[in-house]
Parts: sequence; structure tokens; C-alpha cells
Amino acid sequence: MGSLVTWFDGQFKQLYADWCEVITQLEPSDPYQLSAGSRSASVGACAVKSARIVEQAFGGITANLWDDPFEWTLPETLTSTEKLFEYFGEVEATRRQGFLLFKNDEDLLKAIMTPSGERQLATLLLDTLVRARHYQFRAAEARREITKNQQAAKLAANLT
Repeated sequence: MGSLVTWFDGQFKQLYADWCEVITQLEPSDPYQLSAGSRSASVGACAVKSARIVEQAFGGITANLWDDPFEWTLPETLTSTEKLFEYFGEVEATRRQGFLLFKNDEDLLKAIMTPSGERQLATLLLDTLVRARHYQFRAAEARREITKNQQAAKLAANLT
């Protein structure tokens, strides 16, 4: 495996670990909780959006299925942290299957057909990683906001 393939693989593995970490910190029964006065989407919604981006790209790479996984990733379907972990595991398995196709860095120079036209694999992977990271950062920020509000509420309760 080439150094660029190894780098991409590591970045996507870290993204998967980050999804799991941010969800671990939530109430198991309510992964879509919003903090009081929240201006952002929920932790669960942002983490799922990040995973959907990865699933769509690697579904396209491995099976030429470029469908947006929106329908099977709705909050009504992924109702608990356990179901989110299962979904993230499925996305990670699809991603690993995709990386089995890359034997060396030269493979990343190949072009594939996507719904938007021909794209080089390296470009597709980088775009996927950037977009997925954006939503993962939003999930982490939403989690920090919830934690901050919980700490403020505890402090207020202790003062009364």
C-alpha cells in the first residue's frame, strides 16, 4: 500500500473513531438532543451526515451505487446510540472494502464515473474526507455546547 493510500486510510479510520467517540458521550436514548438555545444541528444529526457522505462515496466506489443514504439514516430509523453505532460500523465496513481495491498510490490516479461525471479517485477521496470532516466538527461542536450548558445548569443548581 502506498503512502498516500495509507494516509487516506488513516484519516477515514480516525473519522470513524471520532463518530463513535462523540456518540458515546450522548444519552443512549436521545442521540439527537439539542442543548437549550442551540443554534446548530444535533450531535447525532451531524455525525450521521458525516457518515452518509462516506457511505455514499464508498458505495459508489465499491458497487457503483451513488444513492444518498438519506432514507435509511433518518432519526426515525436510527433512534438510539446503539443503532448509530451499528450504522457507523456498516459504513466503516463499506469503506474498508473500498480500500481493499487500492493496491498502491497509482490506483488513486485512476478516474471513475460518478453521477457528476468522471473524477479521479484521489480527488473524490479528498472531497469526501473534507465534507465528512466538516460535519464531524459540527457534531463535536454541538457536543461541546451540550456539555457547557449541562455544566452551567449544575453550577446554577449548586448556587441555589
